[in-house]
Amino acid sequence: MPVEGDGALTSPATTPAFGSADRALRFDTFVVGASNKLAHAAARAVADAPGQAYNPLVVYGGSGLGKTHLVGAIAHRAREHRPDLRVRFTSGDELASTLHRAIASGQPHQFLVDHQQVDLLVIDDIQFLTGQRETQTELLRLLNVLLQGGQQLVLTSDRQPADIPDVDERLLSRLSGGLVVDVGAPDFEMRLAILRNVSQDRGVSFVDGVLDAVARMPFGNVRELKGALNKLSAYQQLEGTPVSVGDVRAVLGERAPSTGPERIEAIIPAGTDYEGFLADVLQEVETRVEPWRIQLGDAIARWRPEGWRVTVLERALNLTQAPDVDGLLRAFAAAVEHLRGLEAQAAAVDPSWAGHEAFRNVEAIGAAEQLLQRIIETAQPLPGPSPAFTRAALDSTPESQLALKAVDAVIAEPGVRYNPLLLHGPSGSGKSHVAHAIGNAMRERWPARRVACLSASLFVEELIASMQEGGTERWRTRYRSADVFILDDIHLLEGKERTQDELFHLFNQLMAQGAQVVLTSQRAPRALTGLADRLRSRFEGGLVVTLPARERPRLEHLVARAPGEPDRFFLDREKTVWEWPDLSGRLIEEYR
Repeated sequence: MPVEGDGALTSPATTPAFGSADRALRFDTFVVGASNKLAHAAARAVADAPGQAYNPLVVYGGSGLGKTHLVGAIAHRAREHRPDLRVRFTSGDELASTLHRAIASGQPHQFLVDHQQVDLLVIDDIQFLTGQRETQTELLRLLNVLLQGGQQLVLTSDRQPADIPDVDERLLSRLSGGLVVDVGAPDFEMRLAILRNVSQDRGVSFVDGVLDAVARMPFGNVRELKGALNKLSAYQQLEGTPVSVGDVRAVLGERAPSTGPERIEAIIPAGTDYEGFLADVLQEVETRVEPWRIQLGDAIARWRPEGWRVTVLERALNLTQAPDVDGLLRAFAAAVEHLRGLEAQAAAVDPSWAGHEAFRNVEAIGAAEQLLQRIIETAQPLPGPSPAFTRAALDSTPESQLALKAVDAVIAEPGVRYNPLLLHGPSGSGKSHVAHAIGNAMRERWPARRVACLSASLFVEELIASMQEGGTERWRTRYRSADVFILDDIHLLEGKERTQDELFHLFNQLMAQGAQVVLTSQRAPRALTGLADRLRSRFEGGLVVTLPARERPRLEHLVARAPGEPDRFFLDREKTVWEWPDLSGRLIEEYR
């Protein structure tokens, strides 16, 4: 690609460029999921600090999984932070062709000269260098020059570098000395988020349920997913009628299940005397680097890990003459304290804003102040229970007594006795009524506690929306702030791997901070075959109560109590025993 900002640097006409046609290749248009989380985080770190974090960075994965999107986003973001940054994008094939042209013209040295005058070099599809020993040798030489000069190298491949056949071992060693990460196939939630984003961008609409049906099909990569969307859109236009949910498989055809994403592998450089190496580097830096640069570097190293944008310090570090370092650092520290105050105010209104990056940019204090005002004006509370369902309205029958005793115990001591509490029963047994009644009773008895009460379907929808908007962390923080978390109809989470993963981590966080968790389901945990074992075991670790179907007249006849017979529940705090009146001596249920 032509290297903007340095007219002396050019690349072949056939080299792709990140121009207007590639504006979509940005981080804010990249959907993050479990299969690409590490690759995305590494790419962001490289874009924010080229040559400092993960050098070289190697991103590998199958075709159509977003490798080019990530490296394009790196280039765009890096140039946004530093407009003078010299960036070049090329491919493995083009790299070889460029070298061959240089050799043919009798100027093989020109290859190295042309490619080393950059700050960020991106090489796509290095697997095409298989067997090209001469090109590999020159690439190795170039790589050594760039790394020594502190320039950033980013590479992509369709497989791990170690799995590329006929590659120089020295080159593999250099590539493995940075960070090697993979991008895998998207899961259901990620596929649905991508489909919604693409549909929105293209102005195409489908009836409810169509995109969900497409997302449930086992597409192995994003290109196939977009191709399916194109096919459905064309079908709608040709037929003149909306595609229905039932039409999806007929239009797209059946698909064989795809293989799951490969395990993420990070390769870290090894060394026998790492501490000695660091000491040598530190001594060399102190000898050769000006003191004011060391001072700025120390400040950057202090503030960046805490999440602060240090662009103003990095610009000062790139100056040829020493600035007023002490004054700059005092101003930076004062801006940090001001932003911390704004963040505290925002978190007091809505805890989900705690730690948000909007309060981490010292050059955008005005924007942070405006954001705080909007947060105050439009604070979004946690979803709450319906006021129509109350504890007093719950049916008190012999078959409901265990559930009612458990409900009252949880309301009296949230997070102490029965945590989690899971209520299960068939449709119409009153699960949702009980869940919302608990939420309302909690609000009434413990007004200072934050209560979240929502359905599993809404939980999934909110997660997908947060993925679309790039606000997943805010979504997580919002629910982690709950003192009482009530999730209705968890059986609807079966088969939704990403949502289950988020719920797993949320559950652990809530339990660690003593929050009360209440769940409802149509079936007992062990009958939820589409639920991850790690979730099922945690749900069974509290109290599991069955809500029988509402056949009230028949049940009252079968288990009518003898006159004056006392209630016999909760015989001790460790083991809860519900003893029914004598029905052949067999109707005894135990719950722990």
